[in-house]
Amino acid sequence: MNSIKNILNESMQQLGMIDSLSIETVGAAMGVAFLCSVLIYLVYRYFYTGVSYSAKFGMLLIMLTMVTAFIILCISTNLVLSLGMVGALSIVRFRAAVKEPLDVGFLFFAIAAGLTAGARLYVVAVSGTIIINLIFILCYLAINKNSAYLLVIRHTQEALEELEAALEGRHLKLKSKIRNGDISEETYALSLKSDSEELVDMLSSINGVENVVLVQYHQEA
Repeated sequence: MNSIKNILNESMQQLGMIDSLSIETVGAAMGVAFLCSVLIYLVYRYFYTGVSYSAKFGMLLIMLTMVTAFIILCISTNLVLSLGMVGALSIVRFRAAVKEPLDVGFLFFAIAAGLTAGARLYVVAVSGTIIINLIFILCYLAINKNSAYLLVIRHTQEALEELEAALEGRHLKLKSKIRNGDISEETYALSLKSDSEELVDMLSSINGVENVVLVQYHQEA
């Protein structure tokens, strides 16, 4: 009976005991978290496809990774502290709207990197960050082989036949068509690789074409 009581007492004491964290351990965990956050930020910054890039969100990814690692370092040394930390964090509410769905994925990505770095799983943190970044880049390149554009042409009726011949063979999708007397304006959706300037110059040189506008946009497939 006494042996069972002693075992329980020792277990409770161990659960409440705070393990010592050396400066080297803290520095290594925060350094790995910073390295992972920079890799995540660079991929997000370079492959961002939204309407307007927010530099503050990029800074948030770095801060979120390091703050998460900092919290995990604290709560991993003490079970009682971890329970209290969970209760304290449960009252936090975030009301900022996330405009791009992909941003949510990068937020969870940063949190996961911070969790593994704070848990001192350095190999998992770095290798996981690199692998996920590579998979994201491959998926991005596979989906965005060609850039999506909107082509707006304003022309007279005399240029119609020559325009049709110039656009023959291109995969165009008519979005809208407006006609006012002898003037017509068509809007097409198309995909281009790198000859966007050549296309605009060619169409603009046709007699009867008054205006050619080519606008790149983010295509949601």
